[in-house]
Amino acid sequence: MPLEKKVRPSSALGKLETLHVPRPVGNSKDGNQQPEWLARELLKQNRRRHSVTLGDKAHLTTRPLLKADLTHSPGSLKTDQVSLEDLQKLKRAFEEFEMGGLRSMDEKNFGCIVKKCLNLHNTSNTQIQELFKKIDYSGQGRISWDEFCTYMQLEYRATEECVARSKQAAFTLPATIKTVCHGVPVAKIHSTPDDTILTVQEDGSVCCWSPGLQLQKTKSVFHERPATRSSKWATDFIPMIQYSKLIIATGDREIQMYELSSLEPYCQITALETLPLTLDCCDTGPDECAIVYGDDQGCVNIILMSSAGQILRLWHKLPKTENMPSIGIDQAVLSPDVTYIRWKVHQDWVTQAKYFHNINAVVSTSDDEASAVVIGCVLPSTNIEQQLREITEACCEGKDKKVQPNWTPQPRASYDQTVFTVYKGVKTFDLCKRHNLLVTGGMDRLVRMWNPYCPGKPTGVLKGHSAPIFYLCISSEDNRLFPVSMDCTVKIWHIRDQSCLFTANTRASGIDGDISACFYSPSVKSLYIAADYMALLPLKIRPQLHRHVIVSHNEPVMCCGYSEELRQVVSCTEGSVVKVWDFDTGHQVFEFGGAHGPSTVTCMTFDPKGRRLITGGQDGCLKIWNFNNGRCLKTLKRDAECRKVCDCTYLKVHRNPYVVSVGWDRKIDIYSDTPEDPHHVQRLQAAWQDDLRKDHKDDMLCIAQCPPSLLATGSHDGEIIVWNVVSGHTQCRFHSPLPPEYQNVQGVDKSVPCIIFLRISTVRGGSSSITALLSAGAGGSINFWNVLRGGQFVSSFEASRFQQKITRLAKTQGDARLYVADQIGYIYIYNMEEFAFGPEQKPPRAGKYWRAHTSRITGLQIVDNDQVVLTSSTDCTVRLWSAHGEFIGTFGQSEPWNVYISSSWKHPAVPYEILIDPLSLPVHEILNGNTCVSNAISPDKEAEADGEELKPESHSNLQHPAPSISNTDVDEEIKNMQYPEEHEKWLCHEIIKHSAKLMNHSGLECFDIVEPPNICVRSDPSLAGIDRFRCSTEKLESTE
Repeated sequence: MPLEKKVRPSSALGKLETLHVPRPVGNSKDGNQQPEWLARELLKQNRRRHSVTLGDKAHLTTRPLLKADLTHSPGSLKTDQVSLEDLQKLKRAFEEFEMGGLRSMDEKNFGCIVKKCLNLHNTSNTQIQELFKKIDYSGQGRISWDEFCTYMQLEYRATEECVARSKQAAFTLPATIKTVCHGVPVAKIHSTPDDTILTVQEDGSVCCWSPGLQLQKTKSVFHERPATRSSKWATDFIPMIQYSKLIIATGDREIQMYELSSLEPYCQITALETLPLTLDCCDTGPDECAIVYGDDQGCVNIILMSSAGQILRLWHKLPKTENMPSIGIDQAVLSPDVTYIRWKVHQDWVTQAKYFHNINAVVSTSDDEASAVVIGCVLPSTNIEQQLREITEACCEGKDKKVQPNWTPQPRASYDQTVFTVYKGVKTFDLCKRHNLLVTGGMDRLVRMWNPYCPGKPTGVLKGHSAPIFYLCISSEDNRLFPVSMDCTVKIWHIRDQSCLFTANTRASGIDGDISACFYSPSVKSLYIAADYMALLPLKIRPQLHRHVIVSHNEPVMCCGYSEELRQVVSCTEGSVVKVWDFDTGHQVFEFGGAHGPSTVTCMTFDPKGRRLITGGQDGCLKIWNFNNGRCLKTLKRDAECRKVCDCTYLKVHRNPYVVSVGWDRKIDIYSDTPEDPHHVQRLQAAWQDDLRKDHKDDMLCIAQCPPSLLATGSHDGEIIVWNVVSGHTQCRFHSPLPPEYQNVQGVDKSVPCIIFLRISTVRGGSSSITALLSAGAGGSINFWNVLRGGQFVSSFEASRFQQKITRLAKTQGDARLYVADQIGYIYIYNMEEFAFGPEQKPPRAGKYWRAHTSRITGLQIVDNDQVVLTSSTDCTVRLWSAHGEFIGTFGQSEPWNVYISSSWKHPAVPYEILIDPLSLPVHEILNGNTCVSNAISPDKEAEADGEELKPESHSNLQHPAPSISNTDVDEEIKNMQYPEEHEKWLCHEIIKHSAKLMNHSGLECFDIVEPPNICVRSDPSLAGIDRFRCSTEKLESTE
C-alpha cells in the first residue's frame, strides 16, 4: 500500500495486504536474553540447587510457563508473521462457520480456529483473548471476517506509517543567507577537521566561515599582475589536511599550494600539459598522498608522492615565480618519490574526479554518454612475467629503475576499469563503500543508483527533479541522499526505501540564482550552497540525549491513561502521535501518528470498557479510536468553528452514554455515543439552557464528574461551575480566592487547570462524610468547596512545597489518599482519612513527596489494583511508580519490569535527568532558618508536645544557599538541646551538616572543639586528645 495515501479504509474484505514490514515496536533488541532480575527470580524457585553452573541457563530457558507467570504479561500474537496461505485458511474457516447461519464468531470458536489455522497450539488462551478484545472494540462479544481483516490491514498500515515517521528528515527553512565577497562566483566549498568552511572564488579570494556561516577571515591569494596580462582564475581547490596545505588549480595550468593556517604561498607545480578542471587529494599511507585532477581533454592525471613532506619542503626552497616557489611538472616527476600517471578515460571534459583509498581506485565522470562514469585503477596491472623481468633488471643494475613518464595519455586496459553508460552523461556522483552504492546525476534530471560492480543497469532511479542535477552527497550514517538541482531545489531521499523524505524549492528556501558550488558537512549536518550568495540549510536533528536519559516520545507528552481491560497504557503527544505500551513490561506495543493531523492531542479518556480511546485536539475535534490498530471510529465536532478542546470525559445519564468536552469555545459540548450509528462524523447534542445563559466568561480548562448527577467545570479566570447533568441547570458557582500573600500581587495565575470530587469525613476519624470539590488555586494551593446547599468555600492549604501551580489531581479507591502533581514535576501524597472537613480543621499533611519529572506533569492516574502510579510529562516521558513513590521504570526502556517483583524495578535509582536537575536539590528547614536544631532532631515529638501537626513548609524559592551559622547561634541552640554538656558545639555542627540525614550519635566518642578564630590559625588537636605524638610525650613526662 503506498505511503502517500492518507485515507484509512473502513473495510478490508478481500483486500488485505500481507507485507512483511519491519516492526519498530515490541520487545527489546535482545529479546531472547533474560533480564537479570528474571534470572534471579527463577533461581530462587530452584530449591535444590545452591550454586550456578553452566547447566543453569539451559534449565531456565526450558521453563517458559514459569517465565510467563513471573512476567505476568500475556503478550500478543505475532500477527505480522501471518502469511497469505494462513489467511486463506482463516477465511475458509470463517466461511464454514457462517454457513451454519451465524454471521459472526464468539471468542471460544475464534480461539479454536486461530490455533488450528495458524498452528498456534502452544499459544495460551489469554493471548488469543487479548487479540479478540482488540478486534471487538465495541464489546459485543462477536467478530466477523470483515472485522478481522480490517483490524489486520489497519495494523499493518499504521506500522508502515510508524516506520516512515521514524525516517523523517527536513532542513530548517528558510536558509541562512550571507553575501559573497566581490560578487565573484565560488569555485568550490570544503571543510576542515575543525568544521571551518572554506570557499575559494574564481578570482582567488579565500574565505573562512564558521559552521553557522559567520565570515571569519578572507584573503586574496593570487599575485597581482600587470594590467597588460589577463588575471588568473581558480578552477577548483582541495585542502591537504595531513600537511596543512591548501591546493588550488588555476586556469594557467598550475597547481598551487598555500599554508592552510596563514594562506601564505608555499610552492606550485607549473607547465601542466592540460587545464585542470577538477581536483582531489587523498592520503594513501604514512607520509604518502595522491593528487588527482581531471582536465579538458578527458584525461585523469595522477601524481603519487611518497615521502611527501620532504618533497614539499624541497619544493618550498626552489626559486620563486610571481612570489611563489615553482617547479615544472617535467622536473617534478624526475624525483624517485614522485610518480606521474596520465590516463585517457573520456571523450569529453572531466566533470568530476575523485580518488577512493578504500577501493584503491579513481572514479571520474564526464558528459560523454559512452564513458559517463569510469571506475579505474591508479597504476596499470602487469602480469607475473613482466614483474619478474623488471625485478631482474633492477637487481642487475643494483638500484631501482625509475620509469620515465609517458606524456602521451594511455587508455586503460578493459580489465583495469569499469565503464558505466548513462544517457546525457554525468555531472556529479558520490560513492559509498559502506552501502556498496554509487549514485549519479546529470542533465536528464534523474538520480541513478548503481552497484559499483554491476555497470549494466542501475538498481534504482529517483525521479522528481525538474532541472539537471548539480550536486550529490551520500550520508551513510543516516541512510540519506542529498541531491541539489540547478533550479536550487534540494531533496532528501532515503537510500534503502528510495523514497523522498523532504523537498525544499526556491520559494521555501529563499535560495535563487545560478548555483556554482555545493557542499554537505556530515559533522555539522548542514548543506552549504553558493549561488548569488552563500546559503546555509541546517538539517533538523533531535537533540542528542545523554546515554542514561530514556524518553518515551520524541515530543512532549500531553496526556496518558490506563486501560484496565487490556492492561495497556496509552500516551498522546504534542506531535499528534499516540503510543500504546504494555503495562506489565513497559515495552511499546503499537503506535500511530497524525491522530489530529498537525494539531496537538490535548486530552484523552477511555470508554467504560477500556477498549476505545477518545482524544481531544487543538483542532477542536474529538475522535474515538480503536487504539490497537489506529482506526478512527468516529469524529465528533461542532457545526460552527471549532476551537481547542482542553479536557473531556465519558459519562452516563439515565443509562445513555455521552462524551463531554470543554475548551476554548467556553461551552459544554455533549455528544451521544452510539456505536451502531453509521455516520462517521457526529454532531453536537442540544446545549443546556443554563450553559447558554450562565456559561463561563473565559476559556474552560478542566472537567470532572461525580456520579450520578454532578459535573464541575473550571476556567482560566478562576471560576468554577457545578452542573446538574440530569436537568442541565447550574447548582452552584465559585470564584477561586487568592491566598493572603497574593492579594496585592499583579498578574497572579488564577486559572483552574484541574478539579476533583472527593468524599471527606466531617469529623476526624468519623464515619459520616460529605462530597467536597477540590480545585487547584494560586501559588500551589488547593481549595476545598462544599457543593451542597448552594455551595461555599471552606478552606485551602498549600499543597506544593515550592508554591508551584498544581496541574493534576488523582485519588485512590475509597478516597483515602489524594495525589497532587505540580508544574515542576513533584508529586505529593496526602492522607485524607486523617483530615476532617471544616474551616477550623488543620490542613492535610503530606505523607510523602518526590520528584517524578523535570517539567510539568500532564498525566496522573492511580492504578489501585496494582498499587502503582502512572505519570506523564512534557519532558517526553511516561513513567510508572509504586504507590509510595518508588521508581519502577520509564516506558520505552530496554529492560522489562514486573509490577509484582520489586527486584525488577529501577528503585532505589531515580531517573538520571531528575538526579542532575538543579531543582531537585534537597532543601531543609534548618538551611532556610525556619526551625531550630532540636526541632529537626525530633519533629514528631515536638508536634505531639504542642498538640499540633507539622505545618507544610513554605518556600518562595526552590533553592536556598546554606546560611552562615555563627558560634553565637550555636550557643543559643545548645541551651535548648536535651544533650549532655560535653557534646556542645561539635554535635551541633554535625547535626547541621547532616540535617537531611539524621544519624545516631549516641555510640560515638565526642570531644570539645576550640572556638575558631577570625583568622586562619592551625588548630591544636591535642585539646581533643587525638594528637598521638603530644599525648604520648605528656604521658612520658608525667611518668618521669
